[in-house]
Amino acid sequence: MAQSAVADDVFYALSNSTRRRVLEQLSTGPATVSELAAPFDMRLPSFVQHLSVLEQSRLVKSKKRGRVRTYELAPERFKVAENWLSERRREWEARLDRFDEYVKQLKEKESAS
Repeated sequence: MAQSAVADDVFYALSNSTRRRVLEQLSTGPATVSELAAPFDMRLPSFVQHLSVLEQSRLVKSKKRGRVRTYELAPERFKVAENWLSERRREWEARLDRFDEYVKQLKEKESAS
């Protein structure tokens, strides 16, 4: 999958507050579907769709033992978002540094006049 499509999948999964809350829950350790769904006021099929989006983006992975499906974070995929955001930060810091230099030059010209 192209890097941009991977980033699209990750950011799409992160764009929903329910899915972000699920990820927060999973940051404390693996949990079953029932445990993850408990804090939410929605029907189980709707909730499972959120888990499906998270799994398709590979932010989480699941294991099924008998009738119980357990989810856990897949931390390596979060690097996609982190790398994208870091690149944007570097770009903006460079732009702001150039702007700062430009303003300093304007002030120096103004002072010399």
